[in-house]
Amino acid sequence: MDSIQEAADKIKLLGDKTRLTILTLLKEREWCVCEFVEILDMSQPGISQHLRKLKDQGLVKENKRGQWVYYSLNVENTPYIKSVLELMPDTATILKSLNKENVTSVCN
Repeated sequence: MDSIQEAADKIKLLGDKTRLTILTLLKEREWCVCEFVEILDMSQPGISQHLRKLKDQGLVKENKRGQWVYYSLNVENTPYIKSVLELMPDTATILKSLNKENVTSVCN
């Protein structure tokens, strides 16, 4: 179990809408940085900054494939984060709310 401070630091990350959206999307599959750029209408450096914070706290893992970096969820050892994410909407609902139902990957 994490210490109180470690848990507080991880939970604090969920207070940011962009990071919570990223983690929620990662519930169903891994995503490439370029896909998050398109979905969230943010710059690549902005998305990378959010992902770095999540990675630093161990909530996501990265996997490099050529020039692209793919991220996946890593919350098996943080049941309190996993519990929060289980209450979040599914990917289709999130994409619809952002008017991004037809996102196509440009990473391939």
